[in-house]
Amino acid sequence: MKLEDIKLTNPYLNMPSLCYDRVKPSPLNHPFLIHANIDLAKELNIDESELESSEFVKLINGSYSPSGSDPFASCYAGHQFGYFVERLGDGRAINIGTLDGYHLQLKGAGPTLYSRSGDGRAVLRSSIREYLMSETMHGLSIPTTRALGLIGSRQDVYREDWEKGAVVLRVSPSWIRFGTLEYFAHNKRPDELTAVVDYAINESYPYLNDEQNKYQKLFEIVTEKTAKLIAAWQSVGFNHGVMNTDNMSIAGLTIDYGPYAFLDDYDAGYICNHTDSHGRYSFGNQPHIGEWNLAALAYALAPLNDIETMRNSLTRYNQIFKNEYTRLMNKKLGLDSTLKGDDELISHLLRAIQGLSVDYTLLFRTLSRYDCNREEVLKLCLYHTPMNDWLDIYDERLTNNKTTQSQRHTEMLVVNPKYVLKNYMLQEAIDAANNGDFSIVEALFQIVQNPFDEHIEHDRWAGATPEIFKNKKLSCSS
Repeated sequence: MKLEDIKLTNPYLNMPSLCYDRVKPSPLNHPFLIHANIDLAKELNIDESELESSEFVKLINGSYSPSGSDPFASCYAGHQFGYFVERLGDGRAINIGTLDGYHLQLKGAGPTLYSRSGDGRAVLRSSIREYLMSETMHGLSIPTTRALGLIGSRQDVYREDWEKGAVVLRVSPSWIRFGTLEYFAHNKRPDELTAVVDYAINESYPYLNDEQNKYQKLFEIVTEKTAKLIAAWQSVGFNHGVMNTDNMSIAGLTIDYGPYAFLDDYDAGYICNHTDSHGRYSFGNQPHIGEWNLAALAYALAPLNDIETMRNSLTRYNQIFKNEYTRLMNKKLGLDSTLKGDDELISHLLRAIQGLSVDYTLLFRTLSRYDCNREEVLKLCLYHTPMNDWLDIYDERLTNNKTTQSQRHTEMLVVNPKYVLKNYMLQEAIDAANNGDFSIVEALFQIVQNPFDEHIEHDRWAGATPEIFKNKKLSCSS
């Protein structure tokens, strides 16, 4: 399909007018293409040749409007670091329409009604981070928004310093947030609240329309999806950094990539966001925050649903999380069944590596070839005794496997990535991009689409994070 043949729809504009504000993008000066996601274009039935056209750059820049496009920014509220902010909204993102059930959104496309005195722009640094990380999560099979393309410009944008403006064309099956429902519940707008909840059901869970208690079922499903999403984050060592309720998806997706990080050395208390002075969104606290955010969602749904019933449903969250986390970690450890005591085996491992300066991703990749010779595993640890103690238990647990050692290795290598997108790698790409070199963006993109492959030419990114770059914190503008 050519860009000129695209016909967008705008289902969200059927919502009450309070739900959004129509606004046109403000194109950047002298835009140019940095990267395009060929695989995602194929999924959207867009011809690959179109990604090299000037019209594609104009599409991302907001200066070309496909047929049917009716741009708007959506309204929502949210709990930010535990404090309720009654109106947030798309402050620098403009929705341009829907294509085959996927909503296209320009992040960095200029000011909107919800910009709160901001410029509505995104800079090259943060745009590269979002573009690459959304594809990283997709490559790891973790539910996420994605990005179709990334453009840069010569236009200056001020953050901590002057930087170049950029725009990411984001793609998602849903942009409905916990905070979307909070906005209308807080403002006592039951008609708008009902309309948005019904829209979310039609968009993400249409089968619920046949249920008598569809709003209760919606809360149960979102609870389950959120618990499983965060279990997936914890299993790969991903720290979101800003788990505000406006950054939580009703569809159970990872959204809004800001000061995120993959763990370098394992540290349950790691905080990747320097704004988070109290560690609310630390790596180890993410499961608890997921439950807290679901409680906020329950209150937002209270006008449509019995609050006590939802509270009872929320009690299932911890068990769902625990079961899913144990399942994922057992696969990472090559265990072909789940036995009593496996959760303690996992906890013991994490206690053992806390403080041992062990690279989380590299440890599991190394265990994927473990044959009871401990030398390679122990090389990763600052002290050997804690790991030796755990390996004694692990060796015993492996005797319960029905699969062979070779089968175990094969199965572990397809669940334990060789590469994750660590912040020092991203910074290398950003530094090169600031000098007009986008080759590292391309290299990292190829890696994260297939993070379990060897990519021998990029082995330098598969080792432990260099000491000088470990455990850095980032700002919310990242």
